[in-house]
Amino acid sequence: MRAAGALIAIALALALQTTLARFVVGGSTPIDLVLVAVVYVALTSGAASGMLAGSVAGLVQDALASDIIGIGGLAKSIVGFVVGAIGQQFIVTAAIPRLFVFMAATAVHALLFQGLYAALGLRTFSSPWAAVATQALGNTVIGMVAFATVESLPGAIERRRMSRRHKV
Repeated sequence: MRAAGALIAIALALALQTTLARFVVGGSTPIDLVLVAVVYVALTSGAASGMLAGSVAGLVQDALASDIIGIGGLAKSIVGFVVGAIGQQFIVTAAIPRLFVFMAATAVHALLFQGLYAALGLRTFSSPWAAVATQALGNTVIGMVAFATVESLPGAIERRRMSRRHKV
């Protein structure tokens, strides 16, 4: 059941990311919904699931939007593993720790992604810190909203059931 939920979250993030990229000037969005999905899976399911989700999501995203297949997959799988390990070692259930995890995950992903491109001599990035900070902020907001929505959904369904019982 968790694997199906993770696959659905990744597929939804990929669909939204590729759909939204067409409508944004320059072809790139200031948020990475796929990375948000990977961090969510890693925090809720652990290091191995985070690494697997990062590998699958990164490779599919690379296949859809990149010239080089594998760099995004490697970066997302490392981030998924590290976030999952941190989530298992430290209880990351409150809002403030999650906020820092989303920000740090975005920064580490950008460092790995850009570092791998630069190390292989494929591309150089000139002063990406403003873009990384913007993406970290966007990913954090989307991630926090996603966590709040998913965590409140079972309670809302139960309240709806209870209100129907009292009306009958």
